[in-house]
Amino acid sequence: MDPLSALRDFTVRGELDNITLVGDEFRFADDYSFPCSTETAFRSKQGNLYTLETLLFFVRHHHLKHTEYLQSARFRRVPAVTLPDRKPLLDYLQGRIASSDSIELLPPTAMTAVANVDEYRPDDPSFLTGAGQSIASFPSYTVAGARGEGIAPDIVDYVSLIRALERPLKDRESLLECRNRDFYSVLMASTRREEERHRIESQQRKDGLVAKTRLFGSDDRGDEPGGYETPKPKMHLKGTKIGDGVPIILVPSAFQTLITIYNVKEFLEDGVFVSTDVKVKAMNGSSKPDCVTVQKKLSRDRAVAAYEVRDKPSALKPEDWDRVVAVFVLGKEWQFKDWPFKDHVEIFNKIIGFFVRFEDDSVESAKIVKQWNVKIISVSKNKRHQDRAAALEVWDRLEEFMRSRSHS
Repeated sequence: MDPLSALRDFTVRGELDNITLVGDEFRFADDYSFPCSTETAFRSKQGNLYTLETLLFFVRHHHLKHTEYLQSARFRRVPAVTLPDRKPLLDYLQGRIASSDSIELLPPTAMTAVANVDEYRPDDPSFLTGAGQSIASFPSYTVAGARGEGIAPDIVDYVSLIRALERPLKDRESLLECRNRDFYSVLMASTRREEERHRIESQQRKDGLVAKTRLFGSDDRGDEPGGYETPKPKMHLKGTKIGDGVPIILVPSAFQTLITIYNVKEFLEDGVFVSTDVKVKAMNGSSKPDCVTVQKKLSRDRAVAAYEVRDKPSALKPEDWDRVVAVFVLGKEWQFKDWPFKDHVEIFNKIIGFFVRFEDDSVESAKIVKQWNVKIISVSKNKRHQDRAAALEVWDRLEEFMRSRSHS
Protein backbone atom coordinates (compact mmCIF):
# COMPACT_ATOMS: atom_id res chain seq x y z
CA MET A 1 0.00 0.00 0.00
CA ASP A 2 1.26 3.49 -0.81
CA PRO A 3 1.76 6.08 2.00
CA LEU A 4 -1.25 8.21 1.01
CA SER A 5 -3.64 5.24 0.98
CA ALA A 6 -2.24 3.97 4.28
CA LEU A 7 -2.72 7.39 5.91
CA ARG A 8 -6.27 7.59 4.54
CA ASP A 9 -7.06 4.12 5.87
CA PHE A 10 -5.82 4.95 9.38
CA THR A 11 -7.62 8.33 9.34
CA VAL A 12 -10.97 6.84 8.34
CA ARG A 13 -10.59 4.13 11.04
CA GLY A 14 -9.67 6.74 13.66
CA GLU A 15 -6.31 5.09 14.35
CA LEU A 16 -3.97 8.04 13.85
CA ASP A 17 -2.61 7.44 17.36
CA ASN A 18 -1.26 4.11 16.11
CA ILE A 19 1.12 5.93 13.77
CA THR A 20 4.38 6.41 15.64
CA LEU A 21 7.72 7.97 14.77
CA VAL A 22 10.67 5.60 14.91
CA GLY A 23 13.96 7.08 13.83
CA ASP A 24 13.23 8.81 10.54
CA GLU A 25 10.27 6.58 9.73
CA PHE A 26 6.58 6.48 10.52
CA ARG A 27 5.29 3.10 11.76
CA PHE A 28 1.65 2.37 10.94
CA ALA A 29 0.99 -0.02 13.85
CA ASP A 30 2.43 -3.36 12.76
CA ASP A 31 1.32 -2.95 9.16
CA TYR A 32 3.55 -0.49 7.31
CA SER A 33 6.63 1.67 7.67
CA PHE A 34 7.56 4.65 5.50
CA PRO A 35 10.33 7.28 5.71
CA CYS A 36 9.06 10.64 6.99
CA SER A 37 10.21 12.46 3.88
CA THR A 38 8.49 10.07 1.48
CA GLU A 39 6.56 11.94 -1.18
CA THR A 40 2.91 10.97 -1.29
CA ALA A 41 0.64 10.83 -4.33
CA PHE A 42 -1.16 14.07 -3.42
CA ARG A 43 0.12 16.97 -5.53
CA SER A 44 -0.29 20.53 -4.32
CA LYS A 45 -1.90 23.13 -6.57
CA GLN A 46 1.53 24.78 -6.50
CA GLY A 47 2.95 21.69 -8.22
CA ASN A 48 4.88 19.87 -5.50
CA LEU A 49 4.07 16.49 -3.96
CA TYR A 50 3.28 16.62 -0.25
CA THR A 51 5.43 14.44 1.99
CA LEU A 52 4.00 11.94 4.45
CA GLU A 53 5.25 14.06 7.35
CA THR A 54 3.35 17.10 6.04
CA LEU A 55 0.08 15.22 5.56
CA LEU A 56 0.23 13.45 8.93
CA PHE A 57 0.87 16.72 10.78
CA PHE A 58 -1.98 18.37 8.88
CA VAL A 59 -4.57 15.67 9.50
CA ARG A 60 -3.71 15.72 13.21
CA HIS A 61 -4.10 19.52 13.37
CA HIS A 62 -6.79 20.27 10.79
CA HIS A 63 -9.10 21.49 13.53
CA LEU A 64 -6.93 24.58 13.99
CA LYS A 65 -7.55 27.80 12.11
CA HIS A 66 -5.26 28.03 9.11
CA THR A 67 -3.14 30.83 10.64
CA GLU A 68 -2.77 28.87 13.89
CA TYR A 69 -1.95 25.73 11.90
CA LEU A 70 0.76 27.59 9.94
CA GLN A 71 2.30 28.90 13.16
CA SER A 72 2.28 25.44 14.69
CA ALA A 73 3.85 23.92 11.56
CA ARG A 74 6.59 26.54 11.51
CA PHE A 75 7.25 25.99 15.21
CA ARG A 76 7.62 22.26 14.62
CA ARG A 77 9.55 22.96 11.41
CA VAL A 78 7.17 20.92 9.31
CA PRO A 79 6.22 22.05 5.76
CA ALA A 80 2.60 23.20 5.72
CA VAL A 81 -0.39 22.41 3.51
CA THR A 82 -1.55 25.49 1.60
CA LEU A 83 -5.00 26.96 2.11
CA PRO A 84 -6.39 25.97 -1.35
CA ASP A 85 -5.42 22.33 -0.71
CA ARG A 86 -6.92 22.02 2.78
CA LYS A 87 -10.50 21.07 1.95
CA PRO A 88 -9.93 18.59 -0.93
CA LEU A 89 -7.10 16.95 0.99
CA LEU A 90 -9.11 16.61 4.21
CA ASP A 91 -12.18 15.33 2.33
CA TYR A 92 -10.06 12.59 0.79
CA LEU A 93 -8.22 11.58 3.95
CA GLN A 94 -11.44 11.43 5.96
CA GLY A 95 -13.17 9.35 3.30
CA ARG A 96 -15.76 11.88 2.16
CA ILE A 97 -14.52 11.55 -1.42
CA ALA A 98 -13.07 8.47 -3.08
CA SER A 99 -10.52 10.22 -5.28
CA SER A 100 -9.17 13.61 -6.38
CA ASP A 101 -7.60 15.15 -9.47
CA SER A 102 -4.61 16.02 -7.29
CA ILE A 103 -3.75 12.38 -6.65
CA GLU A 104 -1.01 10.78 -8.72
CA LEU A 105 -0.41 7.19 -7.72
CA LEU A 106 3.25 6.38 -7.08
CA PRO A 107 5.03 3.13 -7.99
CA PRO A 108 4.99 0.45 -5.27
CA THR A 109 8.77 0.73 -4.76
CA ALA A 110 8.16 3.83 -2.65
CA MET A 111 6.81 1.77 0.27
CA THR A 112 8.50 -0.62 2.65
CA ALA A 113 6.83 -3.38 4.63
CA VAL A 114 7.39 -3.24 8.36
CA ALA A 115 8.39 -6.90 8.34
CA ASN A 116 11.66 -5.92 6.68
CA VAL A 117 12.50 -3.42 9.43
CA ASP A 118 14.39 -4.62 12.51
CA GLU A 119 12.73 -3.82 15.81
CA TYR A 120 14.29 -3.15 19.17
CA ARG A 121 14.09 -6.34 21.23
CA PRO A 122 15.51 -5.99 24.79
CA ASP A 123 15.69 -9.78 25.26
CA ASP A 124 18.02 -10.18 22.26
CA PRO A 125 21.67 -9.48 23.34
CA SER A 126 22.66 -8.90 19.75
CA PHE A 127 20.78 -5.60 19.86
CA LEU A 128 22.71 -4.22 22.81
CA THR A 129 25.44 -1.72 22.07
CA GLY A 130 27.42 -2.33 25.23
CA ALA A 131 27.91 1.40 25.60
CA GLY A 132 24.84 1.76 27.74
CA GLN A 133 23.57 4.79 25.82
CA SER A 134 19.94 5.45 26.56
CA ILE A 135 17.29 6.03 23.90
CA ALA A 136 16.29 9.01 26.08
CA SER A 137 19.05 10.90 24.29
CA PHE A 138 16.50 11.23 21.49
CA PRO A 139 13.28 12.10 23.37
CA SER A 140 11.32 12.87 20.20
CA TYR A 141 11.56 9.27 18.97
CA THR A 142 10.17 5.98 20.24
CA VAL A 143 11.19 2.48 19.24
CA ALA A 144 8.41 0.06 18.38
CA GLY A 145 8.20 -2.75 20.89
CA ALA A 146 10.39 -1.03 23.53
CA ARG A 147 9.36 -1.40 27.16
CA GLY A 148 10.20 1.78 29.04
CA GLU A 149 13.56 3.44 28.65
CA GLY A 150 15.83 0.77 27.30
CA ILE A 151 19.19 0.74 25.63
CA ALA A 152 19.46 2.10 22.09
CA PRO A 153 19.95 -0.62 19.49
CA ASP A 154 23.15 -0.51 17.47
CA ILE A 155 21.14 -0.32 14.24
CA VAL A 156 20.15 3.27 14.96
CA ASP A 157 21.57 5.59 12.33
CA TYR A 158 22.40 8.65 14.40
CA VAL A 159 23.21 10.76 11.35
CA SER A 160 19.73 10.05 10.04
CA LEU A 161 18.27 11.01 13.40
CA ILE A 162 20.07 14.34 13.30
CA ARG A 163 18.99 15.00 9.74
CA ALA A 164 15.42 14.10 10.64
CA LEU A 165 15.43 16.97 13.12
CA GLU A 166 16.47 19.44 10.46
CA ARG A 167 13.68 21.53 8.95
CA PRO A 168 13.68 24.50 6.55
CA LEU A 169 13.74 27.78 8.40
CA LYS A 170 11.78 29.52 5.67
CA ASP A 171 9.09 28.40 3.29
CA ARG A 172 7.23 30.20 0.51
CA GLU A 173 4.51 31.56 2.78
CA SER A 174 6.78 32.72 5.59
CA LEU A 175 8.95 34.60 3.10
CA LEU A 176 5.91 36.60 2.00
CA GLU A 177 5.26 37.71 5.56
CA CYS A 178 7.01 40.92 6.57
CA ARG A 179 6.80 41.20 10.31
CA ASN A 180 7.91 44.42 11.97
CA ARG A 181 8.21 46.12 8.59
CA ASP A 182 6.74 49.57 7.98
CA PHE A 183 6.39 50.58 4.35
CA TYR A 184 4.92 53.99 5.21
CA SER A 185 8.40 55.50 5.49
CA VAL A 186 9.28 54.07 2.06
CA LEU A 187 6.15 55.65 0.57
CA MET A 188 6.89 59.04 2.15
CA ALA A 189 10.52 58.98 0.96
CA SER A 190 9.37 58.17 -2.58
CA THR A 191 6.83 61.01 -2.45
CA ARG A 192 9.46 63.48 -1.28
CA ARG A 193 11.81 62.46 -4.09
CA GLU A 194 9.04 62.95 -6.65
CA GLU A 195 8.23 66.41 -5.27
CA GLU A 196 11.91 67.34 -5.35
CA ARG A 197 12.16 66.17 -8.97
CA HIS A 198 9.23 68.39 -9.99
CA ARG A 199 10.78 71.33 -8.15
CA ILE A 200 14.15 70.86 -9.90
CA GLU A 201 12.52 70.56 -13.33
CA SER A 202 10.54 73.73 -12.68
CA GLN A 203 13.73 75.55 -11.76
CA GLN A 204 15.49 74.16 -14.83
CA ARG A 205 12.78 75.64 -17.03
CA LYS A 206 13.43 79.05 -15.54
CA ASP A 207 17.19 78.64 -15.82
CA GLY A 208 16.79 77.53 -19.42
CA LEU A 209 15.15 80.81 -20.39
CA VAL A 210 18.06 82.76 -18.92
CA ALA A 211 20.64 80.48 -20.54
CA LYS A 212 18.92 80.73 -23.91
CA THR A 213 19.04 84.51 -23.74
CA ARG A 214 22.76 84.43 -22.92
CA LEU A 215 23.54 81.91 -25.64
CA PHE A 216 21.60 83.48 -28.49
CA GLY A 217 21.26 87.10 -27.37
CA SER A 218 22.91 90.10 -28.98
CA ASP A 219 26.57 90.91 -28.29
CA ASP A 220 25.81 94.62 -28.42
CA ARG A 221 26.16 96.64 -25.22
CA GLY A 222 23.33 98.85 -24.13
CA ASP A 223 23.49 102.29 -22.66
CA GLU A 224 22.56 101.14 -19.18
CA PRO A 225 24.91 102.24 -16.40
CA GLY A 226 27.73 99.78 -15.84
CA GLY A 227 27.68 98.59 -19.44
CA TYR A 228 25.30 95.67 -18.76
CA GLU A 229 24.29 93.71 -21.76
CA THR A 230 20.77 94.21 -23.06
CA PRO A 231 19.66 90.86 -24.55
CA LYS A 232 18.27 91.20 -28.02
CA PRO A 233 17.24 87.78 -29.23
CA LYS A 234 17.69 87.48 -32.96
CA MET A 235 17.52 83.77 -33.65
CA HIS A 236 15.85 82.63 -36.89
CA LEU A 237 15.38 79.35 -38.70
CA LYS A 238 15.48 80.20 -42.38
CA GLY A 239 12.99 82.99 -41.92
CA THR A 240 11.08 81.34 -39.07
CA LYS A 241 11.95 82.86 -35.73
CA ILE A 242 12.26 80.83 -32.54
CA GLY A 243 9.16 81.46 -30.48
CA ASP A 244 9.23 82.71 -26.92
CA GLY A 245 9.89 80.01 -24.38
CA VAL A 246 12.04 76.93 -24.09
CA PRO A 247 13.08 75.23 -27.37
CA ILE A 248 11.29 71.94 -28.11
CA ILE A 249 12.75 68.58 -29.11
CA LEU A 250 10.31 66.03 -30.53
CA VAL A 251 10.68 62.26 -30.03
CA PRO A 252 8.54 59.43 -31.46
CA SER A 253 5.80 57.98 -29.29
CA ALA A 254 6.31 54.52 -30.82
CA PHE A 255 8.23 51.98 -28.74
CA GLN A 256 10.16 50.55 -31.70
CA THR A 257 12.47 53.56 -31.68
CA LEU A 258 15.46 53.68 -29.33
CA ILE A 259 14.91 57.19 -27.93
CA THR A 260 11.53 57.97 -26.40
CA ILE A 261 10.18 60.36 -23.80
CA TYR A 262 10.84 57.65 -21.21
CA ASN A 263 14.62 57.40 -21.64
CA VAL A 264 15.62 60.68 -23.34
CA LYS A 265 16.56 62.38 -20.07
CA GLU A 266 19.08 59.71 -19.02
CA PHE A 267 20.57 59.68 -22.51
CA LEU A 268 21.00 63.42 -23.04
CA GLU A 269 21.75 64.50 -19.46
CA ASP A 270 23.67 61.52 -18.05
CA GLY A 271 25.05 60.01 -21.24
CA VAL A 272 23.53 56.60 -20.49
CA PHE A 273 21.20 54.64 -22.78
CA VAL A 274 18.47 52.75 -20.92
CA SER A 275 15.93 50.81 -22.96
CA THR A 276 12.35 52.04 -22.95
CA ASP A 277 11.10 48.68 -21.67
CA VAL A 278 13.30 48.95 -18.58
CA LYS A 279 12.17 52.51 -17.89
CA VAL A 280 8.49 51.64 -18.26
CA LYS A 281 8.82 48.73 -15.80
CA ALA A 282 10.66 50.97 -13.33
CA MET A 283 7.77 53.46 -13.41
CA ASN A 284 5.60 50.71 -11.87
CA GLY A 285 2.37 51.80 -13.53
CA SER A 286 2.93 55.57 -13.35
CA SER A 287 1.50 57.58 -16.21
CA LYS A 288 3.70 58.70 -19.09
CA PRO A 289 4.88 62.33 -18.79
CA ASP A 290 3.61 64.81 -21.36
CA CYS A 291 6.84 66.80 -21.26
CA VAL A 292 10.39 66.25 -20.00
CA THR A 293 12.97 69.00 -19.47
CA VAL A 294 16.59 68.23 -20.37
CA GLN A 295 19.84 70.17 -20.07
CA LYS A 296 23.36 69.48 -21.18
CA LYS A 297 25.22 68.26 -18.10
CA LEU A 298 28.02 66.46 -19.88
CA SER A 299 30.29 69.50 -20.14
CA ARG A 300 31.42 72.47 -18.05
CA ASP A 301 29.63 75.11 -20.09
CA ARG A 302 28.47 77.88 -17.78
CA ALA A 303 25.50 78.87 -19.92
CA VAL A 304 23.40 75.76 -20.33
CA ALA A 305 20.16 75.93 -22.29
CA ALA A 306 17.15 73.86 -21.32
CA TYR A 307 14.95 72.02 -23.80
CA GLU A 308 11.46 70.61 -23.59
CA VAL A 309 11.06 67.08 -24.96
CA ARG A 310 7.60 66.12 -26.21
CA ASP A 311 6.18 63.15 -28.13
CA LYS A 312 2.76 64.46 -29.18
CA PRO A 313 3.14 66.81 -32.17
CA SER A 314 -0.63 66.89 -32.57
CA ALA A 315 -0.89 68.66 -29.20
CA LEU A 316 1.36 71.54 -30.29
CA LYS A 317 -0.22 74.91 -30.96
CA PRO A 318 0.80 76.89 -34.05
CA GLU A 319 3.02 79.14 -31.95
CA ASP A 320 4.65 76.09 -30.37
CA TRP A 321 5.98 74.95 -33.74
CA ASP A 322 8.15 78.07 -33.80
CA ARG A 323 10.01 76.60 -30.81
CA VAL A 324 10.64 73.14 -32.34
CA VAL A 325 14.37 72.88 -33.08
CA ALA A 326 15.10 69.14 -33.26
CA VAL A 327 13.42 65.79 -33.82
CA PHE A 328 14.45 62.17 -33.23
CA VAL A 329 13.09 60.32 -36.24
CA LEU A 330 11.57 56.87 -36.38
CA GLY A 331 12.55 56.31 -40.00
CA LYS A 332 8.95 56.23 -41.23
CA GLU A 333 7.24 58.84 -43.40
CA TRP A 334 4.03 58.64 -41.39
CA GLN A 335 5.79 60.17 -38.40
CA PHE A 336 5.43 63.58 -40.10
CA LYS A 337 1.76 63.27 -40.96
CA ASP A 338 -0.16 66.50 -40.25
CA TRP A 339 3.06 68.43 -39.54
CA PRO A 340 2.86 72.07 -40.76
CA PHE A 341 5.51 71.51 -43.46
CA LYS A 342 5.36 70.60 -47.12
CA ASP A 343 7.63 67.53 -46.93
CA HIS A 344 10.61 66.09 -45.10
CA VAL A 345 12.97 68.28 -47.12
CA GLU A 346 11.43 71.41 -45.63
CA ILE A 347 11.31 69.79 -42.19
CA PHE A 348 15.03 69.04 -42.06
CA ASN A 349 15.94 72.44 -43.45
CA LYS A 350 14.24 74.09 -40.49
CA ILE A 351 14.66 71.39 -37.84
CA ILE A 352 17.72 69.25 -37.17
CA GLY A 353 16.99 65.52 -37.27
CA PHE A 354 18.62 62.62 -35.42
CA PHE A 355 18.23 58.89 -35.99
CA VAL A 356 19.55 56.69 -33.15
CA ARG A 357 20.29 53.07 -34.03
CA PHE A 358 22.28 50.13 -32.66
CA GLU A 359 25.71 50.02 -34.26
CA ASP A 360 25.33 46.39 -35.37
CA ASP A 361 21.88 46.83 -36.96
CA SER A 362 21.54 46.03 -40.64
CA VAL A 363 21.93 48.73 -43.26
CA GLU A 364 18.29 48.25 -44.22
CA SER A 365 17.18 49.73 -40.90
CA ALA A 366 18.56 53.13 -41.95
CA LYS A 367 17.88 52.88 -45.70
CA ILE A 368 15.11 55.50 -45.75
CA VAL A 369 16.82 57.77 -43.21
CA LYS A 370 19.95 58.01 -45.36
CA GLN A 371 17.86 59.81 -47.99
CA TRP A 372 17.04 62.57 -45.49
CA ASN A 373 19.11 65.39 -44.07
CA VAL A 374 19.39 63.55 -40.75
CA LYS A 375 22.36 62.78 -38.51
CA ILE A 376 22.66 59.05 -37.71
CA ILE A 377 23.82 58.33 -34.14
CA SER A 378 24.97 54.80 -33.25
CA VAL A 379 24.92 53.25 -29.78
CA SER A 380 26.09 49.84 -28.62
CA LYS A 381 23.73 47.19 -27.32
CA ASN A 382 26.05 46.23 -24.47
CA LYS A 383 28.93 48.74 -24.16
CA ARG A 384 27.32 51.41 -21.98
CA HIS A 385 30.60 53.33 -21.58
CA GLN A 386 30.21 54.41 -25.24
CA ASP A 387 26.84 56.09 -24.62
CA ARG A 388 28.43 59.32 -23.42
CA ALA A 389 30.20 59.91 -26.73
CA ALA A 390 26.93 59.34 -28.62
CA ALA A 391 25.05 61.80 -26.39
CA LEU A 392 27.79 64.41 -26.76
CA GLU A 393 27.60 64.07 -30.53
CA VAL A 394 23.87 64.89 -30.35
CA TRP A 395 24.57 67.98 -28.21
CA ASP A 396 27.41 69.17 -30.46
CA ARG A 397 25.28 68.88 -33.59
CA LEU A 398 22.33 70.55 -31.91
CA GLU A 399 24.35 73.48 -30.56
CA GLU A 400 26.10 73.95 -33.91
CA PHE A 401 22.70 73.98 -35.61
CA MET A 402 21.33 76.51 -33.12
CA ARG A 403 24.29 78.82 -33.58
CA SER A 404 24.11 78.68 -37.37
CA ARG A 405 20.41 79.49 -37.37
CA SER A 406 20.84 82.33 -34.87
CA HIS A 407 23.04 84.17 -37.36
CA SER A 408 20.99 83.42 -40.48
